[in-house]
Amino acid sequence: MTELSEGLAESADALPTIPRGRTSVFALPTGLMDMAAAGPIHRLRYADGHIGWIVTDFDLCRKVLTMPEFSSRPDLRHSAIHEAIGDGQPPEERPGMFVGMDPPEHTHYRRIVAAALRLGEMRQLQASITERARTLFDAGAGERIDLVSEVASPLPALVITELLGVEEAVSHTLADCLERMLSLDSTADEVRRMFNTIFDELGAVVTRRRQDGAPGFIKNMIDDGRLSHDEITSIAFQLYTAGHETTTNMIALSYLYLLENPETAAAISGSDTAVADAMEEFLRFFSIIQYGISRAAVQEVELGGVTIRPGETITISLPAANFDSRRFPDPYRLDVTRRDRGHLAFGFGVHQCVAQQLARVEITVALRVFLERYSGFTLDSYEMKSDTIVHGLTRLLVRRAGTRQA
Repeated sequence: MTELSEGLAESADALPTIPRGRTSVFALPTGLMDMAAAGPIHRLRYADGHIGWIVTDFDLCRKVLTMPEFSSRPDLRHSAIHEAIGDGQPPEERPGMFVGMDPPEHTHYRRIVAAALRLGEMRQLQASITERARTLFDAGAGERIDLVSEVASPLPALVITELLGVEEAVSHTLADCLERMLSLDSTADEVRRMFNTIFDELGAVVTRRRQDGAPGFIKNMIDDGRLSHDEITSIAFQLYTAGHETTTNMIALSYLYLLENPETAAAISGSDTAVADAMEEFLRFFSIIQYGISRAAVQEVELGGVTIRPGETITISLPAANFDSRRFPDPYRLDVTRRDRGHLAFGFGVHQCVAQQLARVEITVALRVFLERYSGFTLDSYEMKSDTIVHGLTRLLVRRAGTRQA
């Protein structure tokens, strides 16, 4: 028995862990596509020693994300990369945390949220988002501007806090906690502490909105009358987290790419259609949820020629799926004329990102306003994030036209 256990342990140790680290900002996690080239599905060793699977094929990824045999419940899944948080989902269960629920519970909450985040309503926000973006750009002083701290980060934070009805002062605390919560350098205890801080801050906001009736999505949920205090807080938490960090990094990476590729900036400038097409290609190419999302098998499933057993976790690699050459010809070429909206950057199926239309509006506006000022900037330097759930930049310095580099 001892020898068998040791042999199994040695076998498990030989299995690959999820590919991590990048050789450059626009490269995929090192080794990911080598894994994908070797087959559509592979055994994977998780952070806690669990032996699960990773799927890299576009069609199989979409299939897993629609199959009721796979659950989103966090108590059933393991994390491929971190003890407490794996694919950006909360480390603790709370009432109303529908991102970690399965139908029909998930459907109940999703309908309430989706009703308030329809595309038409998001488009009505374009004017105010544009005004905010122009103000942020023009507020920058000095010869150099950090487009991350001065535009890409505050813009989504301001938009989502206004949409929810959260005070601007609170948003600074939330943004700092969220960044630390999603860092793989944070310990499990730190992740849980940041989660609880965000939850407590938003819970206090819900209490204030009950008292003062200030407008916003939180007030709308209170008036709806179907949700408890904790459920409203959980939904606000999910909308804030979905509407800030991911959008911030998409904007920052888009700016960097355009600064490094002026011919692309010239090609899309002045055309709403071209900007929209470019945004979709950026979403595919950057694939910022770089370690994918996970599901747990609740019954035996045959998938890609292998048997997934109940209790096993499977990781859906969104970056690998978005670079599947059978779905996206010449996938390593960023082609702003591709006009293919079939990427999995927002996931797929019933758990597809509920705030994706808001993100699209914000990124589109951010690109347009940036292109208005493009000729006034030159790239100075940038710093890539290291080992975080969401790939992106910590800094993107640009120099104003007419200034000299020191």
